[in-house]
Amino acid sequence: MGEAKRRKELGIPPREKTLETQLPSLDKQAIQKKIRSFLYKNPIIPFLFYGAAIATLAWGLYSLLKVYKFI
Repeated sequence: MGEAKRRKELGIPPREKTLETQLPSLDKQAIQKKIRSFLYKNPIIPFLFYGAAIATLAWGLYSLLKVYKFI
């Protein structure tokens, strides 16, 4: 409360109370539209993603077989 008294003595108006920040609400429909429009413009992205996923699984399987000396 010391600051409030000092401000009053100096003739400065009281500090404005800040509003509590709220997390922005997610609009799922808008996000879906953005993602779909991006994927329609860039149709190669899903193929790259699935290709990378299959390559990662194949590399993991190969490494696993190599560790257990099946190869």
